[in-house]
Amino acid sequence: MVKRIGVIGFGAIGQAIASGLQLPSMKGFVIAGVCARPRQIVDARAQLPAKTLITESMDALLDAGVDLFIEAAGQRAVAEHSEAIIRRGHELFVLSIGALADPQLRSRLELAVRLKGGSVAVPAGALAGFDGLRSMREAGLTSVSYTSTKPPKAWLGTPAEKEFALERLSARTVIFRGNASDAALGFPRNANLAAAVALAGIGFEKTRVELVADPHAVANTGHLVAESPTATLDLRLASRAFGDNPKTSEITAASVLAALGNREATVRFV
Repeated sequence: MVKRIGVIGFGAIGQAIASGLQLPSMKGFVIAGVCARPRQIVDARAQLPAKTLITESMDALLDAGVDLFIEAAGQRAVAEHSEAIIRRGHELFVLSIGALADPQLRSRLELAVRLKGGSVAVPAGALAGFDGLRSMREAGLTSVSYTSTKPPKAWLGTPAEKEFALERLSARTVIFRGNASDAALGFPRNANLAAAVALAGIGFEKTRVELVADPHAVANTGHLVAESPTATLDLRLASRAFGDNPKTSEITAASVLAALGNREATVRFV
């Protein structure tokens, strides 16, 4: 049975996801609708099939017979719409997972899942190793650190811009050092993976995070290091950023398509 997909947001990631869903390899899925900002409507109409619902109204998308929603619109969209989606019993893929650094939102979603049967899934995004991290948690994690390194221009429009002359940096510079909660909420467009690492590992307060601006970086790089009594995980993934959005890695959209494909595969990775 074909799964009807609803995409929230039609920026760089939303467009890449929509494009991927139209590939022959994704024949088990169809884009039922897109909720887009006013400035994104023209792009959506140009890129999507004529029968696809394109709307500025989340209520309209909720009524479009969607089986699974994909959020690609930022932490504010998660805060505003995720609970309504879950309370209707739907599955929601969350990319702006940093929103769940807010414990009140996290609690509301947990309650909605228990009461209404919906679910929240977190694609790997621009990192990997979450399977190993969760396995190590069962064995007893003792420490987890995550470092995100991006070119200085990727940090424009963040709190770092007030403290550092980003466009004049000549050397690798740590612009934030702290826990995953502060990173995810303080840098909502750059540090969502810090929240994903925290949720898969030892929690927001114990997960140590460094955010780095490096003028010599040619890609966005995530570095995950975790320790347990029986294992060490040391993983680095470098990904090219979207040309018009240096904050976000292109592989993020591919991770969504991979997660969808895994759900329907004969042999699944779990």
